[in-house]
Amino acid sequence: MDEISAKPTKPTPSAVTRRIGVLPVPGFAMMSYASLVEPMRAANLLAGRTLYDMVNFATSAAPVPSSGAAVVMPQAMVGDAQQLDYLFVVAGGDPTRYADRAVMNWLARLAREGVPLGGVSGGPIILARTGLMAGRRMTVHWEHAAALAEISPHLAIERTLYVIDRDRVTCAGGTAAIDLMHALITQHHGADFARQVSDWFMHTDVRPSVGPQRAGLVERVGTTAPAILDAVAAMEAHVGEPLTLARLAGFASLSPRQLNRLFTEKLGRSTMRYYRELRLDKAQSLLRNSPLSLTEIALATGFASSSHFSRAYSERYGRSPSSYR
Repeated sequence: MDEISAKPTKPTPSAVTRRIGVLPVPGFAMMSYASLVEPMRAANLLAGRTLYDMVNFATSAAPVPSSGAAVVMPQAMVGDAQQLDYLFVVAGGDPTRYADRAVMNWLARLAREGVPLGGVSGGPIILARTGLMAGRRMTVHWEHAAALAEISPHLAIERTLYVIDRDRVTCAGGTAAIDLMHALITQHHGADFARQVSDWFMHTDVRPSVGPQRAGLVERVGTTAPAILDAVAAMEAHVGEPLTLARLAGFASLSPRQLNRLFTEKLGRSTMRYYRELRLDKAQSLLRNSPLSLTEIALATGFASSSHFSRAYSERYGRSPSSYR
């Protein structure tokens, strides 16, 4: 710890302070809540300034009880005018029975205003019940996955740790929220600083969004080159909103030219070609396993239109996505 605090890797000087709203629903799991907020607190500590300004919301001024003995004190009320960069709903118990109309109306209003919304553990179910996950990829705690699929068969539910699909962020909960925050802090402040935050919690084996229900990143990619693994992890976390080559190179701590050369040498194709193939593989999985329309799948995998998606898909697989389905 002394070494970490003595030689911190600072975030970029231009880094802004992000205001993060958290809505812990009564009966929420404390592990999920802590795994979400503690990495942001550590990021503030290690940066020596406020990178994440966190505010807890509730429907009353009373402490919000967790599933155990701990409680969370709210700093703001649901419906208060707040400038938020994200709002996360953390829920436990049986979120399929959640029916607080005031909260749901507030979440819908935030969505209309363009605030990115997240759900942790049972929180994704509340977003789904509010109608905010239509046409989006999502995940949820395995305990709730079957019930949600039965209630809402139109949803594209993935058995993964977390999913970032444009302005929706869903997480299975528990310690998976630490992995989610590693991805978000990497996106906001760089891979080196995010690793320092994860090291602060001795969470040195950071899992990608698709783990653990698929093989590890090294096995899937077929290389142990750290720069490639960092870039591919960023690709997998940004399927719906593809990153530029410059951004991917930043995650890998290389120049765009160096990253392209490494991808070509190790994987036999350029960085952006690999990225497009990864997105098309995800699209094929959605065609096979989800009820999403072709247009929804195109948007969920980062294509500007269904026609653009169809052309790219046909080039890769030799048939149109509609004929595959």
